[in-house]
This record gives sequence, structure tokens and C-alpha cells, in this order.
Amino acid sequence: MLQGQYVSKVWQADQGRTYQNPVIYADYSDPDVCVGRDGFYMTASSFNCVPGLPILYSTDLVNWTIVGHALQMLTPEEHFNLPQHGNGVWAPAIRYHNNEYYIYWGDPDFGIYMVKTDNPRGPWQEPVLVKPGKGLIDACPLWDEDGRAWLSFAFAGSRRGLKSVLLMTEMTPDGTRAIGQARIIYDGHKDNPTIEGTKLYKYEGRYYIFSPAGGVSTGWQEVLRARHPFGPWEAKTVMAQGQTDINGPHQGGWVRTAQGEDWFVHFQDVGVVGRIVHLNPMVWGQDGWPVIGVDSDKDGVGEPVRQYRKPAGLQSAVCTPQESDEFDQGELGLQWQWQANPQPEWYFLDPTRGGRIRLFAADLKGPRQSLWDAANLLLQKFPAADFQATARVVFEPKKQTLGERGGLVVMGMDYAALSLEMTAEGLQLTQRICQKADRGGREEVAMRRPLPQHSVYLRVSVRNGRECRFAYSLDGRRYTDFGTPFQAREGKWIGAKVGVYCTRETSSNDSGWLDVESFTITK
Repeated sequence: MLQGQYVSKVWQADQGRTYQNPVIYADYSDPDVCVGRDGFYMTASSFNCVPGLPILYSTDLVNWTIVGHALQMLTPEEHFNLPQHGNGVWAPAIRYHNNEYYIYWGDPDFGIYMVKTDNPRGPWQEPVLVKPGKGLIDACPLWDEDGRAWLSFAFAGSRRGLKSVLLMTEMTPDGTRAIGQARIIYDGHKDNPTIEGTKLYKYEGRYYIFSPAGGVSTGWQEVLRARHPFGPWEAKTVMAQGQTDINGPHQGGWVRTAQGEDWFVHFQDVGVVGRIVHLNPMVWGQDGWPVIGVDSDKDGVGEPVRQYRKPAGLQSAVCTPQESDEFDQGELGLQWQWQANPQPEWYFLDPTRGGRIRLFAADLKGPRQSLWDAANLLLQKFPAADFQATARVVFEPKKQTLGERGGLVVMGMDYAALSLEMTAEGLQLTQRICQKADRGGREEVAMRRPLPQHSVYLRVSVRNGRECRFAYSLDGRRYTDFGTPFQAREGKWIGAKVGVYCTRETSSNDSGWLDVESFTITK
């Protein structure tokens, strides 16, 4: 059982004997899950965010905690040392095979990679490029009873000029290299456009591919089956939105518990908050097709559940992925990610004096000096549609260096920051907003006022997943609204994020810093 884990103040799936969806109200896009030695392990797309490939653990499929990351740096490192929004790690698959854990994923610009380990909490081995090429995504392995290994995948239309098809290739038995000629095994253009996200299984002598189709926010869950990996394959819709308010429902993975129950973990795209994780029951019919969700009208197509009984025979203490942080552990909390490969000069973790993280002012890159282009933003996922994030900070700029600033940021393709800033007029509090940051938008100062001290509490309150209001306090008790309301916007293939940063407009041989003493998520 999980004991002593973090429990969110803004969302809990565990309702006692039942659970409510989403089981994780945060952006774990394209989740996949496997049964490991001691429970269930999940990973998800991380795109350009580092560390990548988050590893989450559960003993009951409802309560999850982050236990590590499979990628400490994205490769090739020189490419990902600057933000590559929307690129990087797409749609991974995690498998437990021969006492080792494997993750395969497609990088749309470089090919299909694999990492493995005997301990999912880490460390993981260095990535292996299994199949190089442009536009190869959504990869999933299968080790067959005869010792052969297979790899299903899809094409990214943006890189390959073709989508809505699924492919299969053989691998070497150790899973490190694709061999032979890959083949298109299914064409979904007519009946299942934008089919993608392959998850490959074998069940009762047949091969199955679980793949979503129809688009991220409007699609359905398809399953294909065949007697041989190269087909022929037949397809059937096994879950759709139906009469529910759960749009999608999209890509995920199947697991069978020790009690013999089948469950499906998948995501729902809810816009700014991102692609949140759902858990649905699954049953196999006598016809050899699964049904995911609840099939009330008995037409063979399930609908996703909002609330349901918890998996039988599994237990866990109530827990959720980590959010708040006192920075007192000597290691960066597992909820945090950077916008690119981290560099050692960005931060110093000091567990003394109650804990703090010191963010050194790093140069803003590019002529726009936009946070969209800043690699050193320390961010975490929105934890729910309604929440409040408060950072207790102390700003210590270099007095001779104007243009240093640091503070609290809500980040997406539009972003807003509440910052302490060193100006020619002295220390000031500013709200800066950038619209269409992904398209070259420039920051605008929405409000500015002198600040009498370097220690301050910065707060953002988020409502309905996007409505943001900023405030500050000099004593941590009385808060003053500051600036204009801001409508958050999702990032490139990811949900909006919230976090802290420290930057400077000009280079020098030393920098000031922002000490973050706590970061708290509350209602």
C-alpha cells in the first residue's frame, strides 16, 4: 500500500468505495500503464518538458504518485538545450518484460527511441534509437511467445505527409533495433480518420491494437485485431462519448489486475488544463472484442464513466501526484519540469533554513526576450480547473544590472507573469502579459508599482481552468489584487502550467537571484 504520500487540496479521485473521473486532474497526455512487480506503473507524453517521461505508481489504479522520470535530459542534447515546444517525447508505451521495464516513444523529428531499467524509480539506461526516421510516432512493442519482437507505430502527417495509417515492423528479440521492412497494416482514412496512438497486445491467440481515432477532442476508441502482426486487421469501435459529457475519449492502455479484472486508462482533452487521466472498466465479450466503459444499450460500444466502483481487491492510501513544495528535500520535486534541458547554473537547492530554491537570473534568448523562448522556467501542471498557487519569494538582483526580474508565471501560448523587477526607478512589482507568444507576440506591461521590500508573497487564483487573477502580500496574510484578469491558454500539445522564474535582459559575469521558499497549491 501507498503510505504517507501527498494528498491534493484541490482534487481527489478516491471517494471511499468508489472513484470519480478524472483519476488525475492534470495533463498526463497519452498515458500508458503496465503491471509491474509491485503494482501499476504509468508514463505519459512529456514533449519538450524536462525531465521527461514521468513515472507514476499506483497499487489500485485510482491513487497515483510520481516516483521518477525515465529521461533526465532529452536527446540529442544540443537540439533540446533550447525550448522545442510541441516536439520531443510523443505518446510512449511502457511494458514489463523479462524482469525489466521498457518505454518506447516516437520523436517526430528523429525516430523511435527506447529506454529500459530493472527499477522503474530509476535510474534508466541511456536512450536507444530503435528506428530512425521522420514522422515516426506512437510506438508500442510486443514480445511474442516464439521469441520474436514486434513494434507498432503511426505517422505524423506534419513530418511525413501522410497520417491515418498504422504500421508494423519486426525488431531484434532484445527490442533495440527495428529489422526488415515496415508495412502499413491499416488504413483509417475512410472509417477511422486520424487513427493513431497504437497500443499492441496479444490476447487468446490474437493480436490487438488499441488506437483512438477521430481527433483528440472529438474522437472515439477503436480496437483492431488480427491473427498475424502483418494482418489482415479488422476494426471495431469499443468506446465513444455517447450521451456523456466526456469528450474524446482518447488514447490509453489496458491492464488486467491480479483479481482478473480488466481496466483501461486513457485521457480526455479539456483544453487549457490539458489532457486529464480517466479510468474505465473493460470487459471482453464472447465475440473476442473488448468493451470499454459501460454499454447501457448493449450495442457493443461503451461510454466512459464519471463515477464507478473501485477495482476489486486492490488497496491504497489516498494520494495524488505532488503539487506544493517547501524545497527542503535537497532534490527538486518530481512535479517540476523545465522548458528545455536544464543547466547547472540555473538553480541551487538549499535545504537549510527551512528549505528554498535559488533561481539565478538567466539570459533571455532571442530579440523578443519572451518567456516562451526561455529555457529556465520552473513549471508544473495545472492541478485542477479551480486552484490557487502562492509562491513566497525573496528577490536579490544585482544592483548594477537593470532588467533582472523574477516571480510567478502562468505559461502557455499566451502567458502572464507577476514579477519583482529591478528598474532605474528601483524595485518594482509588475504584471506582464504576452498574447500569442507562440506566434511572436511581445510582452506588454499591464501594471507597475514601486515595491517597498524584497520579500513578498505572489499569488494566482485560477477558475474554470482559465480565468486567472493575480495578487500579492507583504506579510502573507493580507493580499492585494494586482494587474488585470488574464485568460490562460494551453501550451503546444500540453496544458497550461504554473511556476516560477528568474531572468535578465543583458549578459554579465554574475547574476542576481530569486529565492523561492515555498510554492503552495490550495483551493
